[in-house]
Formats: sequence, C-alpha cells, structure tokens
Amino acid sequence: MKKELFEEMLESVKQAKASEKGESKPARTFKFDAKNDVVKVRGKLGLSQSRFAAVLGISTDTLQNWEQGRRSPTGPAKVLLRIARKHPEVLLEVA
Repeated sequence: MKKELFEEMLESVKQAKASEKGESKPARTFKFDAKNDVVKVRGKLGLSQSRFAAVLGISTDTLQNWEQGRRSPTGPAKVLLRIARKHPEVLLEVA
C-alpha cells in the first residue's frame, strides 16, 4: 500500500473515532426512519403485507416498495392510509 493512501486512511479512522467520542461533528449525517408511516399503519391493523395490500386494492409489490422507501403512496392511496391511521376500524370493516 502506498504511504500516501495509508496516511489518508489513518486520518479518516482518527476522524471517525473523534466523531464517535463527541470530540468533533461528523462531516455528514443520515436520517433513517426504520418504521415509516405505511409500516406503522399496517402494524396497527395487525395485517400481513398481502392482506393489507388487498384491502388497499394494490399489489403486494407496491406495498413492499412503499414500506422499503423505494416509492411513496400518492393520491387515493394517501387518503386511505390517513383513514387507516386515524380510524382503523373503518378500513377493517370494509376488508
């Protein structure tokens, strides 16, 4: 390994350690919401992905994309999710 590359990597490790100890701020931060709103709503209803997708009238693949953050619900789906969040009994009644 070239000495220049080694020194660069060593400096990076030192910076990470200082950041971990709270001695310096990280150059960038990432926010990760492990439980997005769709997952919370489905969990509140106690439904499987396939059942929840059927209730919403969407494919399981679409639901998985929403839950994993690859896509976001739009239009009528947003409204149904809002109803499910605020009044889960209504959505279960039609299920």
